[in-house]
Parts: sequence; structure tokens; C-alpha cells
Amino acid sequence: MPLQYSKLLRLGLLLACLSPGLAVGETPLKDFEGEPRTIKEFTGGEQWTVVMIWASDCHVCNREIHSYVDFHFVHSDQDARMLGISIDGWAGKKDAEDFIRRHKVDFPNLIGNADAVAHWFMQQSGARWVGTPTFLLYNPAGELKAQQVGAVPVKVIEDFIGKSGQPAEPAG
Repeated sequence: MPLQYSKLLRLGLLLACLSPGLAVGETPLKDFEGEPRTIKEFTGGEQWTVVMIWASDCHVCNREIHSYVDFHFVHSDQDARMLGISIDGWAGKKDAEDFIRRHKVDFPNLIGNADAVAHWFMQQSGARWVGTPTFLLYNPAGELKAQQVGAVPVKVIEDFIGKSGQPAEPAG
């Protein structure tokens, strides 16, 4: 694991443990214009929402982002859409914008500080924050149905959405 990423991961884990909780209704997320945003603004509406939490210096994020851009292109007019959340924080906004521009990321992205996003993730999922990339999958009703740390092959997401969207087969 590269030193810079390793330090960021350890710092994020430490800050997540020390971070005070968010007040009810408070969000650590902002759009790139600085306006507070909530996850509910991007979920529901008859589509699945795949949330990718990323960092501009995350090697896996840089390597895998193109498959999620392609996923969004194929699915956004049908059954699913992507939402990115950068943990670069407002101080790292330029790095996050460079990541988005360099990889031609055309789905919506929000930004937050690593410690606050880690705490938000733990509130959302009930799982420990490990690092980036991390994925959350919300069904069309806006309910969190899955979370995963590490790169998730697009085929796995498509299979999960396809199987979850199908009526249960009759027994027997």
C-alpha cells in the first residue's frame, strides 16, 4: 500500500473514531459549489443508486473509475445511476476536481472531509469505515440494501440489481 494512501487511511480511521456524531438531519456532504446536500436528494425515483466513496489519491479508485462511468452511461436512463462522494474535503477540492476532469466522470459528485464522511457512512450502514473505494447501494425506494469496501465489478452490481428487481419465483 503506498505510503500516502496508507497515512490517509490511518488518519481517516482515527478521526472516525474520535469524530463527534452528526446532529440529526446534518450532512457532511456538499456539492462542488459548497451547498449542503443529502443522500436523499439522489436516491429513490424508480432507480437504484450506486454510491461510490472515493479519494483522488486512491489507486484503486483511479484504476476502476472508468467502469463506473461506463455503468452510469449504460444504466442512468433505465434502472440505476451513480453518485460519487469524494473524501478529499474542501481543502482538497482542486484534487477532487482534477480527478473528475481527468477521468471524465459525468455523474454527480459530492465532497466531504474524510472523518465526517466516515462517520456518516457508519451511521448509514452500521458497518465500520475501512477506506476507499467504498460502495453503498440504495434501492428505488431509497433504502440502503448493500455496502462493500473495495472495487466492486460492474457485473456484480448489475446482477444484484437484476435479481433484486425480479419478483420471487414460486416455490415448488
